[in-house]
Formats: sequence, C-alpha cells, structure tokens
Amino acid sequence: MKISKKGIEACLACLITCESCITDCIASGNKECIALCRDCAAICALCARFEARGSRFSQDLHALCAKICRICSEECAKHASHLDSCKACAEACKKCANICEEYATVKN
Repeated sequence: MKISKKGIEACLACLITCESCITDCIASGNKECIALCRDCAAICALCARFEARGSRFSQDLHALCAKICRICSEECAKHASHLDSCKACAEACKKCANICEEYATVKN
C-alpha cells in the first residue's frame, strides 16, 4: 500500500485544530463540541499513525475517520460565527473528511 503524505497531513492538521477548539469550547461550556472534537482528534491521530506505517487497516480506518470528521465539522460549523477556533475546526474537519473518503474508496 502506498503511504499518503496528503492523508497524514490532513489528519494531523485536523487533530491540531480539534485540540485548539476543545480548549476554547471548555471556556464556553460547549459540551457536544468538546466530545466530538475529542473523538475526532483521537481518530485523526490513529489514522495518521496507521497511514504512516502502511497498515493494511488504513483504508478501513480512513472510512471511520471520514465519518467522525464529517459529524465534527457539522457541529463546529454551528458555532463558527462566534468562535474562530470552531470555524477553523469545521474547515479542517471537512477537508480531512473529504481526503479520508477519497482514500477509503481507493481500490488496492
């Protein structure tokens, strides 16, 4: 399996923006956003690690990562007008979801 630098970079960027969003949402008490960003950050970190080592399970993990990123993006978008970190997170999650969906459907 070919290792995808683009996929790794998208997952890591998403991880970083989720962590920043979590910090801001703790201050605002947005529990749903915090919970989703925590899940999203965790799956993105795992997905990047699996991709970096060329795991045979990367494709399956990309599919799950895309699903979680998509849901997180939708939640963060609800708060994007008043929290810059939620806006950045929504965008990073959407980008990661799109890239992960692409890799999840690639035929080996």
